[in-house]
Amino acid sequence: MKRFFAALLAGLALLSLPAAAGAIEIKQITTPLGIKAWLVEDKSTPVIALSFSFVGGTASDPAGLSGATDLMANLLTDGAGAMKAQAFRQRQEDAAASIGFSASLDRVSGSLRVLSANRDEGFELLRLAMIEPRFDPEMVDQRRAQTIAALNQAAQRPASVAGRTLMATLFAGHPYAADPQGAREDLAKLTPDLLKKRAAAILLRNGLTVAAVGDISEAELARQIDSAFGKLPVGTSPALPPQWVPPTKPRTVVVERPVPQSTALMALPGIPRDDPDWYAALVMNHVLGGGGQQSRLFNEVREKRGLAYSVSSGLRTYKSAALLVISTGSANERVAEAIRVIKAEMVRLRNDGITEQELTDAKTYLTGALALSLDSSGSIASLLHSMQVDGLSPDHLTRRGALIAAVKLEDVRKMARRLLRDEALTTVVVGKPVGVTPEP
Repeated sequence: MKRFFAALLAGLALLSLPAAAGAIEIKQITTPLGIKAWLVEDKSTPVIALSFSFVGGTASDPAGLSGATDLMANLLTDGAGAMKAQAFRQRQEDAAASIGFSASLDRVSGSLRVLSANRDEGFELLRLAMIEPRFDPEMVDQRRAQTIAALNQAAQRPASVAGRTLMATLFAGHPYAADPQGAREDLAKLTPDLLKKRAAAILLRNGLTVAAVGDISEAELARQIDSAFGKLPVGTSPALPPQWVPPTKPRTVVVERPVPQSTALMALPGIPRDDPDWYAALVMNHVLGGGGQQSRLFNEVREKRGLAYSVSSGLRTYKSAALLVISTGSANERVAEAIRVIKAEMVRLRNDGITEQELTDAKTYLTGALALSLDSSGSIASLLHSMQVDGLSPDHLTRRGALIAAVKLEDVRKMARRLLRDEALTTVVVGKPVGVTPEP
């Protein structure tokens, strides 16, 4: 039955696709209690999707209690009010509702999907999860065991090891260096009382960002938001981590693993989302490695030379840092050459820029890709939420196409010179790479 309701919600949400691909009218509302939210009203399907978050993520875990925020977020739906975990899950199923929470470095995020006819029950269950989470000892133990099992599994996967090693290397001495899931010795210290305190420190009304999409009016959404979030306390959210100071010399870290293929990650300081040249960086990254089979790295590393099974690049943004990360996987005896080719392509892009055709193709793709990604009410709600977190205005979606179109060849070349700097490159290789020498 649970699968049926999940499929029903997903299917109904997908019916929003035509509206998502067209113009999106964003309404800004302020509830009677002063909570601000964005709404896209869509009466075409009887579904409501809510996306929200609170300031304070895993990077703000107290000293010696790493993993507290992640574990707390995972436990919020494991029982609330008078209902233990199974009863709470059953109430969601009966209401055709789905509630979830997760933690990132900077925020704790949540979502609600519910049939509009059951909105009162859905928002009430959401309220209980935030206001009256149980943190029953048996569920804390169960989730802790699952987290430790996940850490053990991640330690055996080269891609996970590379990702963790990269973050630990880049952010040594910074809160972003810690594993979001925590250290085993810290997880052992986490009690229900400590997790309740962690929830109380983060789930604050004044640290809240909310977006909604679906079959609900402005007045009704305001009422439901106040009902669900209005009892949250007002306080001081956890402080953001200090701004990251990027490396000033190249580094290479090799983590040996007895596997036939090496996983390599190459990272450079990136660009903040609110930088006025963001779209020049987006175009540059698309041409370099973000454009899949149309990208230079795919063509040079995989197509021409057959050096790698996969290769790509991407921009990552956090509140206190930004990265450009290139990833590839190659046979141990060929990974050194793959890295050399990637570096050569970085130099070529930095020195020569991109062609007019590459610029046109990148603009065409980037302009259309967003609409294609908005394939459900949930994806639209998530976008509206992210826009608020990033400090974008509601009219950004209508201006986005023009911002991309305004990018010129020289803008991309300047961005390549700004970002693709050898002296700031950090490389992590996991496997038994031949010809890759560690650089401290």
